[in-house]
Amino acid sequence: MYLSQPTLTYQVDAAEDELKFKIFDRSQKNVSITPAGKMFIDSLRIINGEYKKAVEQAQNYSDKYSDDIVISLPYRSAIHLLPQAIKEMAKVNPSTWITPKFGWTNRLNDFLNGDVDILFGDYETLKNIKGIKIIHLYQSRIYLVCNKDDPLAAKKVIHSQDLLGRTLMVGGGSQRQLKIVQERVLNEVSIPFFNSDDHDTTLTNIAADKAVVLAPGFLHERSDGFVWISFDCHEMIDCCLATKGQDNRKIITDFIDILMDLYRDVDLLSL
Repeated sequence: MYLSQPTLTYQVDAAEDELKFKIFDRSQKNVSITPAGKMFIDSLRIINGEYKKAVEQAQNYSDKYSDDIVISLPYRSAIHLLPQAIKEMAKVNPSTWITPKFGWTNRLNDFLNGDVDILFGDYETLKNIKGIKIIHLYQSRIYLVCNKDDPLAAKKVIHSQDLLGRTLMVGGGSQRQLKIVQERVLNEVSIPFFNSDDHDTTLTNIAADKAVVLAPGFLHERSDGFVWISFDCHEMIDCCLATKGQDNRKIITDFIDILMDLYRDVDLLSL
């Protein structure tokens, strides 16, 4: 730390006096952190991480960009044409920076609080939210996901009866249409199941031959080493973009128009 021991001791003492609690339990033989000190330091690490992130984002923005669009999606695969859309946007408006924000946690709250400009979601989730505009992007089919060496991988279409003798993973966070299909399969064939609320955990269990899963096409990474096979059902998930009702900025409409044009030319069977 490039500090002498007396200097460090003085600084710790001064910090504890200011904070009104002990960071360390100190004796002549050893030093240990207090519960309050641990909580405090963990919080400081989070603050420091957010600070570094803010600096990096500002550096990215710099003098070259005058506008920023933050788009939230659960996984990169949800809008797999996003890189192409960003390229096209740079031709139309080179002064706009596009910031993707990935992850499931707090997505809706971030959008409603104004931290996100465009939110990717399914129509059933978005339709009851007041004060937003919903733009239909594409319809996602439902697939069975398994290992490449799984006997099911040789099939072109999977039917409920094909899952006899298998274990099915289901997710508490599944979209309504997917839950309908999962429940119908479990009613039609007597097979065991277990819950997995995280897609990465699901893929890990598939790789370990623990189970198979029914999943929406928008989760398909297209390079994840698994086989995605169309499942015999009519249900599809209506994938949409949402913006705030009062947000009429041209850069938002331009970017959404670019995405819409790109997905208009995509084969539905690949989604």
